[in-house]
Amino acid sequence: MLKSIQKRKNQLRTQRKARVRGKIFGTDTKPRLTIFKSNKHFYAQAIDDNAGATLACADGRKLGLKANKDDVKKVAEQMAASLASKNIDSVVFDRNGYLYHGVVASFADALREAGIKF
Repeated sequence: MLKSIQKRKNQLRTQRKARVRGKIFGTDTKPRLTIFKSNKHFYAQAIDDNAGATLACADGRKLGLKANKDDVKKVAEQMAASLASKNIDSVVFDRNGYLYHGVVASFADALREAGIKF
């Protein structure tokens, strides 16, 4: 991919990310669940914005999983288990500037099936 095209794609994602982050905020009882995806891996973490602390996390790389729809569901199960151990059943979903389709939508659906509300 040309550098100019990739630079523009990154700029647009940064703008979407800033627009979304201006509207959502996480607390200790209802944390902000943010995701990051690369071409190879998928990561998620629950953040308390009041304290600036990470309450729970799930790392697809440590689990040996790739960033595809099937493996992302396993990351979501890990995240739901981590949230359940902290007695958290409701979160604010931060898609981090990514479009809500593909692996992002698959992750969100798997979290809902695991009992996390957002």
